[in-house]
Amino acid sequence: MSSLSGLWGRLFAHYESYHAYGPPRLKYAGYIGAISYSLFYFLRFTRPGAQPFDDLLVRTIAIALLLGLALKDYWPEKFRRYYIAYSYPALLYALPCFTVLTGLQRGGGIPAISNAFIILCFLVLLTDWRNTLVMLGVGTSAAVALYLATSPDPKLPMDLVAQLPAFALIVIGGNLFKFSTEQIDAERKLRATQALAGSIAHEMRNPLSQIRHNLESMQQALPPPTTTARAQTLAALQVDTLYRQLAESEMAVKRGLQVIAMTLDEVSAKPVDTSAFSYLSAVEATDKAVQEYAFASDAERRRVSVQVIEDFTFRADETAYLFVLFNLIKNALYYLALDESAKVTITVVDHKVKVRDTGPGIAPEVLAKLFQPFSSVGKAGGTGLGLAYCRRVMRAFGGDIECESVQGQYTLFTLRFPQVSAQESQAHHFAVMTRAREAFAGKRLLIVDDDAAQRMTTRHKLAPLEAEIDQAADGQRALEALARQRYDLVLLDLNMPVLDGYAVAAKVRQGQVPANRDVAIVAYTSEPAHLASVKTQKAGMDGFIAKPCAQLPLVQALHRALDRPTAQPAGVLAGRRVLLADDNPFNRKAVAAYLKHAGATVVEVSHGRAALEHLQSPGPWDAVLLDINMPGMDGLETTRAIRYGGMPSSNVPIVALTAHSDARTVGAAQAAGMNGFITKPVEAAALYRTLGNFFSGVALPTSKVLAAQGSAPAHEGRLLDVDRLESYRRIGMLDELLDDYVPEIARLVERLQRGVAAEDLAQSLDALHSLLGMSGEAGASALYRLVRAAYVPMVEARSWPAQSGWLEQISAATTQTQSALRAYARMQPTD
Repeated sequence: MSSLSGLWGRLFAHYESYHAYGPPRLKYAGYIGAISYSLFYFLRFTRPGAQPFDDLLVRTIAIALLLGLALKDYWPEKFRRYYIAYSYPALLYALPCFTVLTGLQRGGGIPAISNAFIILCFLVLLTDWRNTLVMLGVGTSAAVALYLATSPDPKLPMDLVAQLPAFALIVIGGNLFKFSTEQIDAERKLRATQALAGSIAHEMRNPLSQIRHNLESMQQALPPPTTTARAQTLAALQVDTLYRQLAESEMAVKRGLQVIAMTLDEVSAKPVDTSAFSYLSAVEATDKAVQEYAFASDAERRRVSVQVIEDFTFRADETAYLFVLFNLIKNALYYLALDESAKVTITVVDHKVKVRDTGPGIAPEVLAKLFQPFSSVGKAGGTGLGLAYCRRVMRAFGGDIECESVQGQYTLFTLRFPQVSAQESQAHHFAVMTRAREAFAGKRLLIVDDDAAQRMTTRHKLAPLEAEIDQAADGQRALEALARQRYDLVLLDLNMPVLDGYAVAAKVRQGQVPANRDVAIVAYTSEPAHLASVKTQKAGMDGFIAKPCAQLPLVQALHRALDRPTAQPAGVLAGRRVLLADDNPFNRKAVAAYLKHAGATVVEVSHGRAALEHLQSPGPWDAVLLDINMPGMDGLETTRAIRYGGMPSSNVPIVALTAHSDARTVGAAQAAGMNGFITKPVEAAALYRTLGNFFSGVALPTSKVLAAQGSAPAHEGRLLDVDRLESYRRIGMLDELLDDYVPEIARLVERLQRGVAAEDLAQSLDALHSLLGMSGEAGASALYRLVRAAYVPMVEARSWPAQSGWLEQISAATTQTQSALRAYARMQPTD
């Protein structure tokens, strides 16, 4: 019996594998079969002597089984995993069994032979060769047995028997043809996969080579190694070299990731997300592409120039546009390698961006297929996917890309953009300024620049914001102003005599002007963007804007910086010792990252007993953060043990962390002895504020802390909480956290689906609890709201949600969230 079961298992595995990929053949076969079986039944009435009820029962069963295949999309979620298993007996009965049975009952004839040929063809298409033979054998045997059992005078139709060689030819020939087709498809997929792998490997060589070159340069800039403990210093030139090499390495990594993302998007035909479109200046976006392109050397950088004849505005996704120019620059430089005098000129004029190189040119017969995928011209390791991607992106923008070339003279790519009307441009400008004016209402700004004309020009650009604007002519005067007055934002020139912008930012962040330690700082610099990005981030600034800058991008950069969470946490957290207990390692990682960024020392544990053990250790503890729902000893039990267990840290401030913030939970936390309450997902500002209040001796009652925070994440109605994600990016944890969160969210949703399918309420609640915390910490606002809407009533009533479709909504939101989070992680900071 076990050997028979194993044989059947292997046989069904082949069948399941056959239908694992490709078009939904079973669904289409169900539609065709149900319609044709019904239609043929009624057509029989047109023939004389028809017996309409002789096969009504067996035909109705076949039609019902086929309808089950056709209506796959309407199956309840918990039954869909049984679809393939259902299809096997459905096909076995509806195809060979039903056809042979009706043919025997009617004594053969031309209709029976015709039906047999049709059914054989369908069976060959819908099953692998092993299961074709098994279904034919089992279905025919079952039909013969049923015929013999129900017919008073069974006879064997010889015309059907005479067709057996033809039937065998269909089975053998059909499977051989299908096998050869599958081999061709497999070969095509293999070649495409090899081309894709070759393309990615080819494209990654340049950034990886640049990183290796930069690492070698960094090694040269470092002081000689020594075993002594004496301090080692670096010369100013060495420091500049390290920063430049670090910035170029970071750009090389971004460039490599961009190429991979572009290639994979093109292979999967991923549509361009039009919701991310914004209004861009062609000159500014083109300059940014040239500045951020990972050139192999300064000499290569000098070969590319930008010529501006007329700027224009277009509506597009900036990252996608940068990808297009990156690809065109990369291709041009590849073909210019053998001619040191060849140049690449990018011209902005009349709603067009032209990329012209004086390279070898392209033959006329090649131009016709230039934008086809997997079409590469004289380029080892390339696939041609880049140009196909460029055309798809430009058409998504509402424009197009064209190429003209003369061999031995030049190649010219022209990007054409649709016009943005003056009315539309004015409406955009008005909307941006209106939002910024509302954000800056009542705010105070400080402009720091040693150039009086630059200060006056900048002040004039910011005048429509109706904010209080002060000026400082140098870094020292800026510090004096910051010591006297609280500011919301500082626009800081970097290159100033005596005290430059970096020194000013360092003194501010070190607390030399306590009232403004957390002020938002935006650098105003003429340094290359990739270099300014590294330096300003290291200096604790909130962004940078290039000099010179038009009014709109300047206002947008300042608005983004003002909207970000507090740049630096209050200094009272520095040096504090905090114990963090949460059974979810991903939640711990996020909260610990915030605390460590504030300068606190964090000890992480996963349950209450471990927390108690640490609190028994010598040394003071400044605060304890406890997740309320933990296995074993939960947060409430742990709090009672701390308060009434006679341990040295019995009076330590204890803050509850939980996603379930109803009045009953708050009351229980207060009764247990907790001092504060932070709802998940934990916001950095709320965490800093709550702990800062304790350390400053201004602890709030739990009810006020809860009321101040609310129970819903920020950005109600949006898919992602961008502020939370930006706070992760600021502290350098975005990529690491999302690498953990995205697959973990998918795993939790799968666990939830299994729990619902098995009607296991406890497992489902456990999965929802973890998913609630995970989605909140990951900035997945929409998913968080859906999970919370299902989880809270389930916890309170200990029963399934009353509303229908809640699981489908969570599953759909998970898919959207995963794509959005991955896309966000690929984005570069825009300020």
